[in-house]
Amino acid sequence: MATKTKIEIRQLYKIFGPNPKQALQLVLDGVSKPELLEKHDHVLGLQDINVSMGEGKISVIMGLSGSGKSTLIRHLNLLIEPTAGEVLVDGIDVTTYSIDDLRRLRQSRMSMVFQKFALLPHRSVLQNAGLALAVRGETRAMVEGEARKWLERVGLAGYEEHYPHQLSGGMQQRVGIARALASNAETMLMDEAFSALDPLIRTDMQNLLLELQADLHKTIVFITHDLDEAMKLADHLVILKDGYVVQQGDPQQILLYPNDPYIEDFVSDINRARVLRVRSVMTPTNGAGLSDTFGEVGVDDTLEDVIARSGGETSHNYAVVQDGAAVGKLDMKDLVRALVPRAASAPGARAADLN
Repeated sequence: MATKTKIEIRQLYKIFGPNPKQALQLVLDGVSKPELLEKHDHVLGLQDINVSMGEGKISVIMGLSGSGKSTLIRHLNLLIEPTAGEVLVDGIDVTTYSIDDLRRLRQSRMSMVFQKFALLPHRSVLQNAGLALAVRGETRAMVEGEARKWLERVGLAGYEEHYPHQLSGGMQQRVGIARALASNAETMLMDEAFSALDPLIRTDMQNLLLELQADLHKTIVFITHDLDEAMKLADHLVILKDGYVVQQGDPQQILLYPNDPYIEDFVSDINRARVLRVRSVMTPTNGAGLSDTFGEVGVDDTLEDVIARSGGETSHNYAVVQDGAAVGKLDMKDLVRALVPRAASAPGARAADLN
């Protein structure tokens, strides 16, 4: 079944400066980003962005500092207005919204989780978690009921009467996620939400998000500068450079088939065995030709899982199963080939540079 589009960005441009409309024409006429800044004193933040984000999916936008990723996410709820282009939510261009429409969008349909937590220090954990509902004017009973429910869901039952300064960074971010979930918004915008956390806590938060998403199926737009995080979370990956999209699509396919030297360099240092899954390497079948297989592996098993199971033996073939049915065949020689990255073009923006 095809995924329904929840958010669609069409021909989006953002130029910062005193006369962005005039600067836009210069860009359309071929003026580059460096030249626009040097000769015309304007900054090209986003250039011709075209992205579709599926309903109930996690879309990850990533890139180096200054690539435009945080600027882009702030266009989705119009915290930043575009110089040109459209931002469609459920088929309606939010750039045409009235002030009241935008207020309802931000209060009820899109929640945000911030890098710096953005908790109110003078309010309790319970009050912070229920803040969006309180702002909407819901009853105290409903606010507290929903806040308690989601605090329990993110592992903070018993901390309701604590204050933010009494919590660790990871716990504070759990409050931020509970607040976003309590709002019952269809879409969650997460801007570098885990970047301020220690590595182990960050991994815990990623796992929590995936666990929640498996049940809730929210539309999530997640900003990160970390490639490993992007590959772990993304259903759809968008990689930005200097304000434009270099490549987007299934993160597995981007890793296997980078379409630009920049992307080749970007993914060259990632642990491919830990990230790539069997479905990306297998040969699809209709269940035939599987009599000579050594055993079964799952369609979403990582290549690392298969290597461990095989004991390093490269002559084995495996039947690939999904929901109890055979859907493909995995040749270990294909697996080994997938572990070898395409040669990087030159020293450049590697994944390690993002941290």
